[in-house]
Order: sequence, then structure tokens, then C-alpha cells
Amino acid sequence: MLKPSLFMIATLMASDNVSAQLLQRDLADYNLQFGTSPARSMAQGLVKPASTESVHGGVDLSSDSGWYFGQWAPSMGLTASTNLEIDTYTGFKRSLTGNLGYEVGVIHYTFPDLATNDSHEVYAGLTLLGNRFGAAFSDDPGRRDSTLFADFGTVPMLDFGVRMKVGSHQLDTPYTIGDDTEVRGFSDWSVQLSRAFMGVDLNFIYSDSSLRGPECVAYSGQNSWCDSTVVIQAQRALF
Repeated sequence: MLKPSLFMIATLMASDNVSAQLLQRDLADYNLQFGTSPARSMAQGLVKPASTESVHGGVDLSSDSGWYFGQWAPSMGLTASTNLEIDTYTGFKRSLTGNLGYEVGVIHYTFPDLATNDSHEVYAGLTLLGNRFGAAFSDDPGRRDSTLFADFGTVPMLDFGVRMKVGSHQLDTPYTIGDDTEVRGFSDWSVQLSRAFMGVDLNFIYSDSSLRGPECVAYSGQNSWCDSTVVIQAQRALF
């Protein structure tokens, strides 16, 4: 795996109110990309793309044959509440026809600043008539996570991009809360509506989980919050 220092050189700075930027260059039969959001569609939809601080980015190298390799850091660990995370991935992507394609891959999660074991996640996806469907599974220390993902693109009737995600999380050791209730597992889900308006990218995100009240202390899923939450985002590129 590439050293963290190499990845940091490739990282670009972006604040939360700036849309993702991308630099791209062709090198013979290869395409090299540097950006502030994951370059891979499945990495962007299924793995852990959320940025936890203002500095994040990645590098992606793909070949005409369909093989690709890259690294992505959702956090550079520059604040007291965050830690350096490096996600290294490789996979294969192929279009069978103009309306049908598939993708498979694996991601290795590394946390250099933490005394924790690395983890892996395998994913696979299908592109059909402009829609993307995928699934991912990870067997991490102490837990197992499964994710289903669907991106329907822009729905004509709504004129919004629609993206949905559902996750299932099973804990090897039950989490005990104050009243001796044990949480052995939980599920969560999210729906995102996106639309460009006068140069501004608007996102409306609804997320929720199966945990309620005091059970939320056991939550460690794909959403930022355990309870039912609605988030409205507005992003505009500066260049």
C-alpha cells in the first residue's frame, strides 16, 4: 500500500461550502485524477465518502482495460476531534453495452494514528439505463456491515437527482445501555434529493435508524445522526 505521505501530496483543500474539484490527465493508456471527492462511483456511493473536516482528497489511476487503483482520505486528522484515515481501493469496471455495465472492487481502510486493526470492504454494482445499484459487505473487528445503494439519477417528474442507501450493522459484542437493554444490531437508511439552481448545488437529505432514545448511544452507522434528521445543504464552486 502507498505511504500516507504520498497520499497527502495528492490531497487538495476544500471547504464544506465548496463543490468538489477535479484535475485530470491522460498518461498513455491510463487516466490520472486528483480531486476533493472520490473519483469512483461505487466508492462515492457505497464506501465511506463523507468528509469529516475541511481538508480531504484523493488520487485515482484507471486503465482502458477497466482496472483501477486509488486512495481517498475523508479526514487528514488536522483537528483534535478527527483522525487520519486512508482508504486504498482497487477494482474492475466494464460497460457491456451503452446501457449496461458492472463494477467490482475492494477497499482497505487504514487509521495510522489509532491503535486499531485495519479493515476491508468488498463491493459490487450494476449500471442499468443510467441508474446505479450496488451492494457492499465488510467484516470488521467486532462487527459486520452490509449496505445496499441505489442512484436513480435525475428523475424527470421531480427534476431532482435521487439517491437512496440502506445499511444493516451486526455487533459481535452487544452494547449494553443504562437500563441493561442490549443492542446487538441495528439498521439505518437515507434518501438524498439533489438539484442545481443558479449555480448552486442543493441537497436535501433525510436519514434515520432503527434505534430510538437511549439506544442511540450504541449508534455507529453510515449517517451522521441516529435519530430522524433532515439536512439541507447549499454548495457553490469558487472556480
